[in-house]
Amino acid sequence: MFLFLPLLVKLGFDSLVRKANYPGSEMIPADAALLSLLAMKLLRKERVSHIDDCNEDQGLGLFAGLNIFPKKSFATEYSYRTQRHHQEALLGAWVQKLIPILLPEAKSFSLDFHPIPYRGEEALLENHYIPCRGQACPSIQTFFAHEHEKQVFCYANANLVRDEQTQEILRFVDYWKDLTGKNPEWLYFDSKLTTYEQLSELNRRGINFVTIRRRGPTILQKLGQRPKADWKGASIDIPKRRNKRIQYLDEIIRLDGYEGTIRQIAVTGFGREQPTLFLANHPDAPPRQMIMEYARRNGIEDGLGTNVNFFHMDNVSSEVRLNVDLDVTLTVIANSCYRWLASRLKGYNLAKPKQLSRKFVETSGEIEISDKHTIKIIFDRRTHNPVLKEAGLDKEVAPICWLNDCRISFEYK
Repeated sequence: MFLFLPLLVKLGFDSLVRKANYPGSEMIPADAALLSLLAMKLLRKERVSHIDDCNEDQGLGLFAGLNIFPKKSFATEYSYRTQRHHQEALLGAWVQKLIPILLPEAKSFSLDFHPIPYRGEEALLENHYIPCRGQACPSIQTFFAHEHEKQVFCYANANLVRDEQTQEILRFVDYWKDLTGKNPEWLYFDSKLTTYEQLSELNRRGINFVTIRRRGPTILQKLGQRPKADWKGASIDIPKRRNKRIQYLDEIIRLDGYEGTIRQIAVTGFGREQPTLFLANHPDAPPRQMIMEYARRNGIEDGLGTNVNFFHMDNVSSEVRLNVDLDVTLTVIANSCYRWLASRLKGYNLAKPKQLSRKFVETSGEIEISDKHTIKIIFDRRTHNPVLKEAGLDKEVAPICWLNDCRISFEYK
């Protein structure tokens, strides 16, 4: 757990929590409460109530600036004391400080919805399609933004109802502009994310996008009548992809609700029986390049799978959106902690959180407090200790505010 302290200290996690005005008490300050809940995510605990498994672990308590972790009653009820503006302030400040470290050249983002199912009864929730169940069920719709290059989640919102969903893409644009002073350069998303009117607004703001158009029988009939000479061939060099030779038709069309004209790129050989229809507003970008970039959108689906399987995002079964919203925010922060750890370990920059956890985080050791200003973390002998030693994660750590300005050092047996 202490491997993540260098990042938390560098970004000033405790001050971010206080500035976000999270609730706390004299016994358990707000920063200690959030560090305890974040630790549950980093440790792969399936539910917040499993915090009782760690109640006797003084080392984990020290991580959060406490003697031991809070009890289950406090941890499970804490989310009901928070509001959406708390999550917005914390996530925005966290990502803003994370940008120079992990996202210095961020310009392309994949966007997607993810429904978190409710497993209780008589919930006043809207039905959303759950892929793993193959049907629509009562669930809480969440929205995520995922940076293309570094594969880092940088935005999330679980406090959504159906009428607000189509505007969420513009909320992300406003959010990113507030953080960086400029709009995202490229956005990639599927056809269900927003409307043609919202696409027009993106175009007016000068934001490039690539999305998918729904296939109707009239559209497919017209494409089938086009002569073969109109279709061009290309090869998409995507690793592990079975179908690399494609045929595409690039044309300018008009859409109801969209101002002006837009490019439609119909693609065959993309792994589907019927053509895939891409919509893009960039007038000059090569179709092959846009298709390859859109294919990288699978990264957000892979990332959402990690959030579900490793960070157990779907295990918060609640009909209170604000309860789920805090958990989703902590999931995004925990995911970025693992992405940072991967970036600091030589040869592991592409490692998944599960691999990092098994090789580095699930490690026993000892904690020695030699004096009032030094905390020594002694890792037990493990195969991958040399990788940690080479990274020197403890070399840049400033005094830790929530640990009485103590410094930490790592040693390896």
